[in-house]
Amino acid sequence: MKKESFNKDWQFENKKSGIKKRVTLPHDAMQGEERRADCESGSAGAYYPGGVYEYEKHFTAPEQWAQQHIVFEFEGVYKNARVYINGKEAGGAAYGYIPFFVCADGLLGYGEDNVIKVTADNSRLPDSRWYTGAGIYRPIWLHTGGKTYIEPEGIRIKTLDYRPARIQAEVLASGGEAEIEILDQGKVIAAASGKQAEMTLPDAVLWSEDTPFLYTCRVTLKENGKTVDTAETAFGVRKIEWGSRGLFINGKETLLRGGCLHHDNGILGAAAYKESEWRRVRLLKEAGYNAIRSSHNPASRAMLEACDALGVYMLDETWDMWYSKKSRYDYAEDFEANYKYDLRAMVERDYNHPCVIMYSIGNEVSEPAFEKGRKLAGEMVDYVHTLDDSRPVTGGINLMIIAKSSKGKGIYKEDGSGADTAGNEKKMQGMSSTMFNMITSMVGSSMNKAANSKTADAVTSPVLDTLDIAGYNYASGRYPLEGAAHPERVIFGSETFPQDIYKNWEMVRKYPYLIGDFMWTAWDYLGEAGIGAWAYTPDGKGFNKPFPWLLADVGTFDILGNPNGELFWAQAVWGCLKNPAIAVQPVNHDRKPAKGAWRGTNAIPCWSFQGCEGRKAVVEVYTQGAAAELFLNGKSLGKKKTKECRAVFQTKYAPGRLEAAAYDRDGKETGRSVLQSANGRIGITLMAEKNPVKAGELVYVDVALTDQNGNLEGNADCRLKAEVRGAELMAFGSANPRTEERFDSGSYSTYYGKALLAVRAAEKGSIYVKVSGEAGTAEITIKAE
Repeated sequence: MKKESFNKDWQFENKKSGIKKRVTLPHDAMQGEERRADCESGSAGAYYPGGVYEYEKHFTAPEQWAQQHIVFEFEGVYKNARVYINGKEAGGAAYGYIPFFVCADGLLGYGEDNVIKVTADNSRLPDSRWYTGAGIYRPIWLHTGGKTYIEPEGIRIKTLDYRPARIQAEVLASGGEAEIEILDQGKVIAAASGKQAEMTLPDAVLWSEDTPFLYTCRVTLKENGKTVDTAETAFGVRKIEWGSRGLFINGKETLLRGGCLHHDNGILGAAAYKESEWRRVRLLKEAGYNAIRSSHNPASRAMLEACDALGVYMLDETWDMWYSKKSRYDYAEDFEANYKYDLRAMVERDYNHPCVIMYSIGNEVSEPAFEKGRKLAGEMVDYVHTLDDSRPVTGGINLMIIAKSSKGKGIYKEDGSGADTAGNEKKMQGMSSTMFNMITSMVGSSMNKAANSKTADAVTSPVLDTLDIAGYNYASGRYPLEGAAHPERVIFGSETFPQDIYKNWEMVRKYPYLIGDFMWTAWDYLGEAGIGAWAYTPDGKGFNKPFPWLLADVGTFDILGNPNGELFWAQAVWGCLKNPAIAVQPVNHDRKPAKGAWRGTNAIPCWSFQGCEGRKAVVEVYTQGAAAELFLNGKSLGKKKTKECRAVFQTKYAPGRLEAAAYDRDGKETGRSVLQSANGRIGITLMAEKNPVKAGELVYVDVALTDQNGNLEGNADCRLKAEVRGAELMAFGSANPRTEERFDSGSYSTYYGKALLAVRAAEKGSIYVKVSGEAGTAEITIKAE
């Protein structure tokens, strides 16, 4: 079937406010709402209100469509989507993160004007533990074809072996006879007839993180010798094997340098623009990550495609809950009626993506503490195997949660009944998910040993052994024990504290059955406000931070894509640094920070804090070397042995040149790095991350406060205004975790000297970007082709 974008010229209406406007999809309706301290979403949802949102589009259905098959593909609508074609309900989906298809056959007026309407209902809050966004936040596609057609996602490729490379191709089609061709950069290297065939690919390039090579499978569908449909899909030759000896990709042992990732795109909200998803994956790969855990919902198609092309392994996850609620109005109320549909939709979409190496059936659910939940886990694993037997099934299991739930001390209790009755086996004396996170923030890394007892082992083993590979959330204390206690079990750290990266990675390298580590988190996100913040304001002391807190303030990258000390620390541990990296805990604060549990350091790569001369400065140097030496303006501040790939120095801030040297065990210098203070007048610097761009593409423009030599100033933040001609200003913002400013206002304050613009090119020509404020004015031109 022919596939084309169906994203332009939609009329959007917020049913609560009555606001209407024209939009191009994807679109996050929640970004148009006004954050308030009394919003029901609370700190988890970043104090955004919800609503009911309606999208409507008029289109002409050509006469020939009367003899064709017409399907609309929705990649994701949050949530409770309902689709109407010419006033008749045609389909939808309850889960906000799952793709779904709507058949328009028999509902269209051919040769006439038609109306498609989509409603999304996100009015009942809280419904999540993080910012969800709302509306049609992922793209829509129109599929058209004859009555004999290849189904959307109707080509399935499975790697049978890699020595030599042998694949199985299956075609799902309505009628016709199929011819299958495998192409290597346009050249046919294998062919077969029929809707199912096995083929050997000569001298195949195997797909992995190091060689993310993609082939094309082209299917031609014929009827009475005449071509009636064609379709193509990309795939990689990649086979997964696992066992107590480890995880193997095409026979090569693979350790997962992973990070958890929520779905929002920072200043753009939840809108899943292709350019944004590719940017995140690219930056993570360049930083040293080789794996992403999509937390805690299926990733976007664009992110999967980026992982395929760039060589990043994906652990695609389904839900954050099953049938027991974590938030008062979350998906638990629809789960049992829809979970098989959700699993099938995810697997069918993911099937040809070589990056997807595991499916996860959930995150931190308490249900496996009881027989009903254990039985459900087994049924879901078996069901996924019937859909795809080539990948392992896992889950992010918090062993402490299950152990406590089994004793009647359930964690989640927000359904309004006053008790969590998961499985109905036992009345629970529960606490809210927010309270659980609050306790975790106080206990910190000690939670890693909370499930070490034999009793906890006995309670958690049934669900852990149901999984092909068991994900452990905050249970690294169990890692050394499992080889003897469960010699056949394969495990990984599905969610870990970033400050534990050294200890965790040493165990990953030591124990073959421990295949990787996924820190919380790789990238900062909206909602769960302040869980990782090192907060300097009086309202930052508690876990459940009040308005106007906005961001989680966690992650090795901030929401703009700027790296920090947490990333450098991981890079040193992984062996990804050629030279030592320097980061400094912000100097421009008068009080000690209240430290969040989900952050090991708040240091940033900046040594320029004007007006802070003489203040205490904490400087961190990251290296695999045995020692590091720090110099300020040419004077040594001492040499220190590194501890867990980090050396920490204290000095008094003075502007100038901050330099670090790393040394090996023999005292030989192995590398140097420098941070330079800004000097003289501070102005605005703009840099387009891509130039030229294509018409319709999204492009990011980095905004920084610097001196004339490009040195960043971290203590001259000011409000800036952005203006754009020849393009649409999509968002403008900074990584400030506590603010009342809006990403869609065109005006925002820098944070430690940085901000970011997202601009969508209109037509071919020139895009003019102007940013102005107290620091002056800067302009750049971007070419749109």
